[in-house]
Amino acid sequence: MAFGVYVHIPFCASRCGYCDFNTYTATELGGSVRRETFHEALIDEIALTAEADARVPAVDTIFFGGGTPTTLKPAALGAVIAAIDAHARITHGAEITTEANPDSVDAEVLEGLLQAGFTRLSLGMQSTAPQVLQVLDRTHDAQRALQAATLARKVGFAHVSVDLIYGTPGEREQDLRASLDAVLATGVDHCSAYALTVEPGTALARRVARGEIPSPDPDVAADRYEVIDEVLTAAGMPWYEISNWAKPGGACQHNLGYWQGGQWWGIGPGAHGYRNGERSWNLKHPSAYAAAVAERRLPREGSEMLSERERQIERVMLEVRTAAGLPLQAVSERADIRSLSADGLIDPGALARGRVVLSQRGRLLADTVIRALLPEPT
Repeated sequence: MAFGVYVHIPFCASRCGYCDFNTYTATELGGSVRRETFHEALIDEIALTAEADARVPAVDTIFFGGGTPTTLKPAALGAVIAAIDAHARITHGAEITTEANPDSVDAEVLEGLLQAGFTRLSLGMQSTAPQVLQVLDRTHDAQRALQAATLARKVGFAHVSVDLIYGTPGEREQDLRASLDAVLATGVDHCSAYALTVEPGTALARRVARGEIPSPDPDVAADRYEVIDEVLTAAGMPWYEISNWAKPGGACQHNLGYWQGGQWWGIGPGAHGYRNGERSWNLKHPSAYAAAVAERRLPREGSEMLSERERQIERVMLEVRTAAGLPLQAVSERADIRSLSADGLIDPGALARGRVVLSQRGRLLADTVIRALLPEPT
């Protein structure tokens, strides 16, 4: 099974209204942590993590997420990659991904990322509709996002992904179709699409509570999902996970590791890791995180060993999200597979081959299917 490293970069130039991730702007961060030297704390944590791991595995995938990893210079990100290789050895042909906002990259930055070792770029475009970007508090315009995707392909990135958000109040179906057409025109080989959710404590939640904008409509979101699946599949980019579509060879191997039971180190503030049946998570605030690392302590906030039953539950919840699906023998005996099939929630062809794979309707009702597949509570 592949082994990965997730690296969390907790900085953003500004905070989007819908975002509840562990990210900080310069004013939120305060003066105790500096972006210019933050990679040094990450490097120190990598060394501490390797020391604590009884059998350090070779690394098949690395994923820099955030936040906006490209708020750090390519050389700093490259130094983190070099530290991973020094302590764990990166395998030949490893997938190394960074997320980026379109307005945080230009030709010089993209070329620097390639030189640092990155093989895959994931751009947060969200939409090409100006009114949608405004509701989402995005700082880039549609053309900047499309130019960044096209430029990434031009400078030599083997794999480029674009993220979309659908179901935003004010988005029309023609807006979504225009976004999809624009993404496909750039030649990228991967697209992720997520329904807008209103997370508590966000600026978007406050705007909805004040009645400035309506809540996202789940029925509209379901219609939009069907459009996305139709357009991307017709363009040779079929789904491989509920929210992800890719051309052959374009799937994100790091994320597949999460969904298919892989293990990984979690590096950086708030990062989660999973190793030898133990889930761990780091201190969230960059200042607390950096202070722990400076004292040569693993910056853990907590950890837990998963029971066999908990592992089985996680397997069902994650693997069934993928187009590969779940082996029938991994499903609870109480699950009424025939009813799920009769209701059009799982693929009968896959079922005949001994696998549980969601139909398009099943993907829209994935939570319902998952509850039906889980073992009885103890």
